[in-house]
Amino acid sequence: MKIQYRPSLSSYQPAPLPENSSLTLELSWVMGLLFLAVALLVLLLGQTPVYRPLVGAMSINFLAMMVEALPFMLIGSLVGGVIEVFVPVAWVERVFQRRHLRGVLVAGAMGLVFPVCECAVVPVIRRLLSKGVPFGAALAFLLGGPIVNPLVAASTAVAYSFTWHPVALRLGCGYLIAVVVGLLLGRWFNRDNGLTAAIQQTASLGCGHIHCDHGNDKPGLKSQLFHALGHAADDFFSVGSYLVIGTFIAAFVRSAVSLEVFNQLLGAPWQAIVLMMAMAVLLNLCSEADAFIAASFRGLLPPSAQLAFMVLGPMFDLKLLLLYFGLFSKRAIVCLVSAVLSLVLLTMLALHYLLPNSF
Repeated sequence: MKIQYRPSLSSYQPAPLPENSSLTLELSWVMGLLFLAVALLVLLLGQTPVYRPLVGAMSINFLAMMVEALPFMLIGSLVGGVIEVFVPVAWVERVFQRRHLRGVLVAGAMGLVFPVCECAVVPVIRRLLSKGVPFGAALAFLLGGPIVNPLVAASTAVAYSFTWHPVALRLGCGYLIAVVVGLLLGRWFNRDNGLTAAIQQTASLGCGHIHCDHGNDKPGLKSQLFHALGHAADDFFSVGSYLVIGTFIAAFVRSAVSLEVFNQLLGAPWQAIVLMMAMAVLLNLCSEADAFIAASFRGLLPPSAQLAFMVLGPMFDLKLLLLYFGLFSKRAIVCLVSAVLSLVLLTMLALHYLLPNSF
Protein backbone atom coordinates (compact mmCIF):
# COMPACT_ATOMS: atom_id res chain seq x y z
CA MET A 1 0.00 0.00 0.00
CA LYS A 2 1.48 3.33 -1.06
CA ILE A 3 1.54 5.94 1.65
CA GLN A 4 0.89 9.39 0.26
CA TYR A 5 3.05 12.09 1.80
CA ARG A 6 1.21 15.16 3.02
CA PRO A 7 3.36 18.07 4.27
CA SER A 8 2.88 18.88 7.92
CA LEU A 9 2.28 22.37 9.22
CA SER A 10 5.76 22.37 10.68
CA SER A 11 7.35 21.76 7.28
CA TYR A 12 7.28 25.40 6.24
CA GLN A 13 10.66 27.03 5.96
CA PRO A 14 11.50 30.47 4.59
CA ALA A 15 12.73 30.83 1.06
CA PRO A 16 16.47 30.44 0.56
CA LEU A 17 18.42 33.63 0.08
CA PRO A 18 18.97 34.85 -3.48
CA GLU A 19 22.31 34.91 -5.24
CA ASN A 20 23.13 38.46 -4.13
CA SER A 21 21.91 37.88 -0.57
CA SER A 22 25.22 38.84 1.09
CA LEU A 23 25.06 42.34 -0.36
CA THR A 24 21.39 42.64 0.53
CA LEU A 25 22.03 41.53 4.11
CA GLU A 26 24.95 43.92 4.50
CA LEU A 27 22.81 46.80 3.25
CA SER A 28 19.99 45.81 5.61
CA TRP A 29 22.34 45.66 8.59
CA VAL A 30 23.89 49.03 7.77
CA MET A 31 20.49 50.68 7.28
CA GLY A 32 19.16 49.11 10.47
CA LEU A 33 22.09 50.22 12.60
CA LEU A 34 22.02 53.74 11.17
CA PHE A 35 18.29 53.97 11.80
CA LEU A 36 18.66 52.80 15.41
CA ALA A 37 21.45 55.32 16.01
CA VAL A 38 19.44 58.18 14.53
CA ALA A 39 16.29 57.15 16.41
CA LEU A 40 18.23 57.02 19.69
CA LEU A 41 19.68 60.47 18.99
CA VAL A 42 16.21 61.86 18.29
CA LEU A 43 14.89 60.40 21.55
CA LEU A 44 17.75 61.98 23.48
CA LEU A 45 17.22 65.34 21.79
CA GLY A 46 13.54 65.10 22.63
CA GLN A 47 14.44 65.38 26.30
CA THR A 48 15.85 68.87 25.78
CA PRO A 49 13.52 71.91 25.77
CA VAL A 50 14.91 73.19 22.46
CA TYR A 51 14.09 70.08 20.40
CA ARG A 52 11.05 68.83 22.31
CA PRO A 53 8.47 70.48 19.98
CA LEU A 54 10.23 69.09 16.89
CA VAL A 55 10.38 65.55 18.29
CA GLY A 56 6.74 65.80 19.36
CA ALA A 57 5.65 66.83 15.87
CA MET A 58 7.77 64.03 14.34
CA SER A 59 6.15 61.48 16.65
CA ILE A 60 2.64 62.55 15.68
CA ASN A 61 3.41 62.51 11.95
CA PHE A 62 5.23 59.17 12.21
CA LEU A 63 2.42 57.41 14.08
CA ALA A 64 -0.27 58.87 11.81
CA MET A 65 1.44 57.60 8.64
CA MET A 66 2.25 54.19 10.13
CA VAL A 67 -1.31 53.61 11.35
CA GLU A 68 -2.65 54.41 7.88
CA ALA A 69 -0.06 52.42 5.91
CA LEU A 70 0.35 49.20 7.92
CA PRO A 71 -3.12 47.71 7.25
CA PHE A 72 -2.63 47.98 3.49
CA MET A 73 0.84 46.49 3.64
CA LEU A 74 -0.54 43.59 5.70
CA ILE A 75 -3.40 43.03 3.24
CA GLY A 76 -0.96 43.17 0.33
CA SER A 77 1.30 40.59 1.96
CA LEU A 78 -1.64 38.25 2.62
CA VAL A 79 -2.88 38.56 -0.96
CA GLY A 80 0.63 37.90 -2.25
CA GLY A 81 0.88 34.76 -0.11
CA VAL A 82 -2.46 33.44 -1.33
CA ILE A 83 -1.51 34.09 -4.96
CA GLU A 84 1.88 32.40 -4.52
CA VAL A 85 0.30 29.20 -3.21
CA PHE A 86 -3.08 28.97 -4.94
CA VAL A 87 -2.67 30.63 -8.37
CA PRO A 88 -1.07 28.24 -10.89
CA VAL A 89 1.93 29.74 -12.65
CA ALA A 90 0.90 27.83 -15.79
CA TRP A 91 -2.21 30.02 -16.04
CA VAL A 92 -0.08 33.18 -15.96
CA GLU A 93 2.29 31.71 -18.54
CA ARG A 94 -0.58 31.07 -20.96
CA VAL A 95 -1.75 34.67 -20.62
CA PHE A 96 1.74 36.00 -21.34
CA GLN A 97 2.41 33.80 -24.35
CA ARG A 98 0.94 36.20 -26.89
CA ARG A 99 2.21 38.31 -29.74
CA HIS A 100 4.58 41.09 -28.71
CA LEU A 101 2.25 44.10 -28.70
CA ARG A 102 -0.78 42.29 -27.36
CA GLY A 103 1.25 40.45 -24.74
CA VAL A 104 2.81 43.68 -23.41
CA LEU A 105 -0.54 45.48 -23.31
CA VAL A 106 -2.10 42.63 -21.33
CA ALA A 107 0.92 42.18 -19.05
CA GLY A 108 0.96 45.83 -18.02
CA ALA A 109 -2.55 45.45 -16.56
CA MET A 110 -2.12 41.98 -15.07
CA GLY A 111 -1.88 43.49 -11.59
CA LEU A 112 -5.64 44.05 -11.71
CA VAL A 113 -6.16 40.28 -11.34
CA PHE A 114 -2.74 39.41 -9.91
CA PRO A 115 -2.17 42.11 -7.24
CA VAL A 116 1.37 41.85 -5.89
CA CYS A 117 3.81 44.45 -4.60
CA GLU A 118 7.20 45.08 -6.19
CA CYS A 119 8.95 42.70 -3.79
CA ALA A 120 6.58 39.80 -4.38
CA VAL A 121 6.50 40.23 -8.17
CA VAL A 122 10.24 39.62 -8.64
CA PRO A 123 10.11 35.86 -7.85
CA VAL A 124 7.09 35.54 -10.14
CA ILE A 125 8.95 37.29 -12.98
CA ARG A 126 11.97 35.06 -12.38
CA ARG A 127 9.79 31.98 -12.77
CA LEU A 128 8.07 33.34 -15.89
CA LEU A 129 11.36 34.31 -17.56
CA SER A 130 12.80 30.88 -16.88
CA LYS A 131 9.73 29.41 -18.62
CA GLY A 132 10.38 31.44 -21.76
CA VAL A 133 7.82 34.24 -21.32
CA PRO A 134 8.66 37.09 -23.78
CA PHE A 135 11.08 39.64 -22.34
CA GLY A 136 8.91 42.67 -23.07
CA ALA A 137 5.78 41.18 -21.50
CA ALA A 138 7.69 40.18 -18.37
CA LEU A 139 9.06 43.73 -18.05
CA ALA A 140 5.61 45.26 -18.46
CA PHE A 141 4.26 43.09 -15.64
CA LEU A 142 7.34 43.73 -13.48
CA LEU A 143 6.88 47.50 -13.75
CA GLY A 144 3.11 47.79 -14.03
CA GLY A 145 1.91 45.01 -11.72
CA PRO A 146 2.88 46.73 -8.44
CA ILE A 147 1.06 49.94 -9.49
CA VAL A 148 -1.91 48.88 -11.60
CA ASN A 149 -3.69 46.80 -8.99
CA PRO A 150 -6.74 47.25 -6.74
CA LEU A 151 -4.80 47.31 -3.45
CA VAL A 152 -2.64 50.21 -4.60
CA ALA A 153 -5.72 52.00 -5.91
CA ALA A 154 -7.45 51.58 -2.54
CA SER A 155 -4.46 52.71 -0.48
CA THR A 156 -3.91 55.75 -2.71
CA ALA A 157 -7.58 56.67 -2.42
CA VAL A 158 -7.45 56.46 1.38
CA ALA A 159 -4.19 58.44 1.54
CA TYR A 160 -5.72 61.26 -0.54
CA SER A 161 -9.06 61.31 1.31
CA PHE A 162 -10.88 59.52 -1.51
CA THR A 163 -9.88 62.08 -4.12
CA TRP A 164 -9.85 59.94 -7.24
CA HIS A 165 -7.68 62.10 -9.49
CA PRO A 166 -4.39 60.92 -7.93
CA VAL A 167 -5.61 57.30 -8.16
CA ALA A 168 -6.42 57.58 -11.86
CA LEU A 169 -3.23 59.46 -12.66
CA ARG A 170 -1.04 57.05 -10.72
CA LEU A 171 -2.48 53.92 -12.33
CA GLY A 172 -2.64 55.53 -15.78
CA CYS A 173 0.95 56.80 -15.72
CA GLY A 174 2.21 53.53 -14.26
CA TYR A 175 0.52 51.51 -16.98
CA LEU A 176 1.71 53.83 -19.76
CA ILE A 177 5.35 53.80 -18.65
CA ALA A 178 5.33 50.01 -18.08
CA VAL A 179 3.96 49.37 -21.57
CA VAL A 180 6.38 51.78 -23.28
CA VAL A 181 9.40 50.28 -21.49
CA GLY A 182 8.18 46.75 -22.26
CA LEU A 183 7.73 47.53 -25.94
CA LEU A 184 11.10 49.27 -26.28
CA LEU A 185 13.26 46.85 -24.34
CA GLY A 186 11.34 43.89 -25.75
CA ARG A 187 12.68 44.90 -29.16
CA TRP A 188 16.26 45.35 -27.97
CA PHE A 189 16.62 42.39 -25.62
CA ASN A 190 15.62 38.76 -25.55
CA ARG A 191 16.37 35.59 -23.61
CA ASP A 192 19.96 35.45 -24.91
CA ASN A 193 21.20 38.99 -24.17
CA GLY A 194 18.79 40.30 -21.55
CA LEU A 195 18.91 37.65 -18.81
CA THR A 196 21.58 36.33 -16.48
CA ALA A 197 23.22 33.03 -17.29
CA ALA A 198 21.46 31.38 -14.35
CA ILE A 199 18.01 32.30 -15.70
CA GLN A 200 18.92 31.19 -19.22
CA GLN A 201 19.99 27.76 -17.98
CA THR A 202 17.00 27.24 -15.70
CA ALA A 203 14.27 25.09 -17.14
CA SER A 204 11.86 25.81 -14.31
CA LEU A 205 12.00 27.47 -10.94
CA GLY A 206 9.61 27.24 -8.03
CA CYS A 207 8.97 29.86 -5.46
CA GLY A 208 11.97 28.67 -3.48
CA HIS A 209 10.20 27.36 -0.40
CA ILE A 210 10.76 23.81 0.71
CA HIS A 211 7.04 23.08 0.92
CA CYS A 212 6.47 23.85 -2.75
CA ASP A 213 6.97 20.40 -4.16
CA HIS A 214 5.49 20.61 -7.64
CA GLY A 215 5.19 16.89 -8.02
CA ASN A 216 2.09 14.76 -8.08
CA ASP A 217 1.29 14.89 -4.39
CA LYS A 218 -0.78 17.98 -3.68
CA PRO A 219 -0.80 19.22 -0.08
CA GLY A 220 -4.10 19.63 1.73
CA LEU A 221 -5.99 22.90 2.09
CA LYS A 222 -4.92 23.38 5.71
CA SER A 223 -1.27 23.00 4.80
CA GLN A 224 -1.63 25.33 1.80
CA LEU A 225 -3.22 28.02 3.96
CA PHE A 226 -0.39 27.74 6.45
CA HIS A 227 2.17 28.05 3.68
CA ALA A 228 0.34 31.08 2.27
CA LEU A 229 0.64 32.71 5.69
CA GLY A 230 4.32 31.84 5.71
CA HIS A 231 4.82 33.58 2.36
CA ALA A 232 2.88 36.59 3.64
CA ALA A 233 5.02 36.79 6.77
CA ASP A 234 8.21 36.64 4.68
CA ASP A 235 7.00 39.51 2.50
CA PHE A 236 5.67 41.59 5.38
CA PHE A 237 8.80 41.48 7.51
CA SER A 238 11.18 41.82 4.56
CA VAL A 239 9.69 45.19 3.55
CA GLY A 240 8.38 46.33 6.94
CA SER A 241 11.75 47.73 7.98
CA TYR A 242 11.85 49.88 4.85
CA LEU A 243 8.41 51.26 5.67
CA VAL A 244 9.50 52.23 9.19
CA ILE A 245 12.65 53.96 7.94
CA GLY A 246 10.82 55.71 5.10
CA THR A 247 8.06 56.91 7.40
CA PHE A 248 10.63 58.19 9.89
CA ILE A 249 12.41 60.21 7.19
CA ALA A 250 9.14 61.60 5.82
CA ALA A 251 8.04 62.60 9.34
CA PHE A 252 11.36 64.36 9.91
CA VAL A 253 11.16 66.27 6.60
CA ARG A 254 7.54 67.20 7.24
CA SER A 255 8.33 68.48 10.74
CA ALA A 256 11.80 70.02 10.34
CA VAL A 257 11.92 71.60 6.88
CA SER A 258 10.54 75.12 6.76
CA LEU A 259 7.69 76.18 4.50
CA GLU A 260 10.04 78.59 2.69
CA VAL A 261 12.00 75.65 1.30
CA PHE A 262 8.84 74.00 -0.02
CA ASN A 263 7.65 77.30 -1.50
CA GLN A 264 10.91 77.54 -3.45
CA LEU A 265 10.37 74.03 -4.80
CA LEU A 266 6.84 74.96 -5.84
CA GLY A 267 8.38 77.59 -8.09
CA ALA A 268 10.80 75.08 -9.66
CA PRO A 269 8.77 71.96 -10.49
CA TRP A 270 11.63 69.97 -12.00
CA GLN A 271 13.60 70.31 -8.76
CA ALA A 272 10.64 69.06 -6.72
CA ILE A 273 10.11 66.15 -9.12
CA VAL A 274 13.79 65.15 -9.03
CA LEU A 275 13.81 65.44 -5.21
CA MET A 276 10.80 63.12 -4.84
CA MET A 277 12.25 60.70 -7.39
CA ALA A 278 15.47 60.53 -5.34
CA MET A 279 13.42 59.91 -2.19
CA ALA A 280 11.54 57.10 -3.93
CA VAL A 281 14.81 55.40 -4.89
CA LEU A 282 16.33 55.74 -1.42
CA LEU A 283 13.33 54.95 0.80
CA ASN A 284 12.53 51.50 -0.71
CA LEU A 285 8.85 51.64 0.23
CA CYS A 286 6.14 49.11 -0.60
CA SER A 287 3.63 50.18 -3.25
CA GLU A 288 0.71 49.60 -0.87
CA ALA A 289 2.14 52.10 1.62
CA ASP A 290 4.05 54.77 -0.31
CA ALA A 291 0.96 56.86 -1.08
CA PHE A 292 0.72 57.84 2.58
CA ILE A 293 4.26 59.22 2.45
CA ALA A 294 3.52 61.12 -0.76
CA ALA A 295 0.25 62.50 0.63
CA SER A 296 2.12 63.92 3.63
CA PHE A 297 3.59 66.49 1.19
CA ARG A 298 0.17 67.53 -0.09
CA GLY A 299 0.03 71.30 -0.21
CA LEU A 300 3.81 71.56 0.13
CA LEU A 301 4.97 70.06 -3.18
CA PRO A 302 3.24 70.08 -6.59
CA PRO A 303 1.05 67.09 -7.50
CA SER A 304 3.51 66.08 -10.23
CA ALA A 305 6.26 65.61 -7.61
CA GLN A 306 4.00 63.51 -5.39
CA LEU A 307 3.00 61.44 -8.41
CA ALA A 308 6.65 60.95 -9.40
CA PHE A 309 7.28 59.45 -5.96
CA MET A 310 4.35 57.04 -6.27
CA VAL A 311 5.10 55.95 -9.84
CA LEU A 312 8.89 55.56 -9.67
CA GLY A 313 9.16 53.81 -6.29
CA PRO A 314 7.44 50.55 -7.31
CA MET A 315 9.50 50.43 -10.52
CA PHE A 316 12.97 51.23 -9.25
CA ASP A 317 14.65 51.65 -5.86
CA LEU A 318 17.76 50.33 -4.13
CA LYS A 319 16.29 46.99 -3.05
CA LEU A 320 14.85 46.39 -6.51
CA LEU A 321 18.21 47.21 -8.09
CA LEU A 322 19.81 44.42 -6.07
CA LEU A 323 17.04 42.02 -7.09
CA TYR A 324 17.39 43.00 -10.75
CA PHE A 325 20.99 41.78 -10.74
CA GLY A 326 19.63 38.29 -10.16
CA LEU A 327 17.40 38.55 -13.24
CA PHE A 328 18.87 40.71 -15.98
CA SER A 329 22.20 41.27 -17.67
CA LYS A 330 24.11 44.42 -16.72
CA ARG A 331 23.41 46.02 -20.08
CA ALA A 332 19.69 45.32 -19.74
CA ILE A 333 19.67 46.82 -16.22
CA VAL A 334 21.35 50.01 -17.44
CA CYS A 335 18.80 50.37 -20.24
CA LEU A 336 15.89 49.51 -17.93
CA VAL A 337 16.86 52.01 -15.23
CA SER A 338 17.64 54.75 -17.78
CA ALA A 339 14.33 54.25 -19.58
CA VAL A 340 12.28 54.25 -16.36
CA LEU A 341 13.97 57.35 -14.89
CA SER A 342 13.71 59.28 -18.17
CA LEU A 343 10.07 58.40 -18.82
CA VAL A 344 8.97 59.17 -15.26
CA LEU A 345 10.70 62.57 -15.33
CA LEU A 346 9.34 63.52 -18.77
CA THR A 347 5.83 62.29 -17.94
CA MET A 348 5.69 64.24 -14.67
CA LEU A 349 7.00 67.42 -16.30
CA ALA A 350 4.35 67.11 -19.01
CA LEU A 351 1.63 66.56 -16.39
CA HIS A 352 2.81 69.56 -14.40
CA TYR A 353 2.30 71.91 -17.33
CA LEU A 354 -0.79 70.22 -18.77
CA LEU A 355 -2.57 69.54 -15.45
CA PRO A 356 -0.89 71.83 -12.88
CA ASN A 357 -3.68 71.48 -10.29
CA SER A 358 -4.67 67.89 -10.96
CA PHE A 359 -5.24 67.10 -7.27
